Amino acid sequence: MSQSTEIAPMAAGNPDRLTGLRTFWYYFSVNRGAVIGLFVFVLLVLAALFAPLLAPYAPDIQDKTAFLRPPAWQAGGSSQYLLGTDPVGRDILSRLLYGARFSLLIGAVVVSLALIGGITLGLLAGYFRGWVDVAIMRVMDLILAFPSLLLALVMVTILGPGLFNAMLAIALVLQPHFARLVRAAVMAEKSREYVVAAKVAGAGHLRLMLRTILPNCLGPLIVQGTLSFSNAILEAAALGFLGLGAQPPTPEWGTMLASAREFILRAWWVVTFPGLAILITVLAINLIGDGLRDALDPKLRRS
Repeated sequence: MSQSTEIAPMAAGNPDRLTGLRTFWYYFSVNRGAVIGLFVFVLLVLAALFAPLLAPYAPDIQDKTAFLRPPAWQAGGSSQYLLGTDPVGRDILSRLLYGARFSLLIGAVVVSLALIGGITLGLLAGYFRGWVDVAIMRVMDLILAFPSLLLALVMVTILGPGLFNAMLAIALVLQPHFARLVRAAVMAEKSREYVVAAKVAGAGHLRLMLRTILPNCLGPLIVQGTLSFSNAILEAAALGFLGLGAQPPTPEWGTMLASAREFILRAWWVVTFPGLAILITVLAINLIGDGLRDALDPKLRRS
């Protein structure tokens, strides 16, 4: 009898979870742009994962007989290099596929760091209020007062050029957005009945913040994290273009643009394809963010 009574609630919870997923997918799939963005993003992830299998060549292999060879469909092109070669004879298609790994890794690392820091600071500020709130929010306001790319440039200049330092700088720049979002959500949830009940039941501050309040703030964080993912890729590409992000010969899309900018007039493909890769990736992620906002925001559901 005891086993059946313990299994029943678990079995009853699964249909609710499935219903929630179906509801989420329904509102997400209504946005056609979000579905297209998700499809493109999945293709990008698969291309990044299977780059060693899909790429015709290693990203750093040079062909001294094929400098600035045009794409295969253009006069002078070759089927060996479908998208042409760069100024030192490296296959652009292979470098784009391997570059997807770096760009997606940058987005994932930056958003993870910004989430950890932003959630921690936002929870502390919104829960304890007082001087803790004032101190944290003034620092966040100070960071937001500077243009994000300019602040990232200053930080990378201080830390030194490199991919890891660029990711740290971008994460710091994006952190205030998460901190302010979490703070506002915590302030709204803190006075609700379920939080008061948990406090009366003897829950400590850490449990209240992490187990009781934070799970109810995840919806806006997911949307912000998606949009910040695209911002991280874009700003990392900008830093790479300026020579402060990933360093050659790393096949990062911004670095590819930087190394090819002097050939833009006589070899359009060396800048067009990396630029298109950045554009398509950022656009796809932003479309996914719009779909997540529609699916997770109850107000938009009712409308």
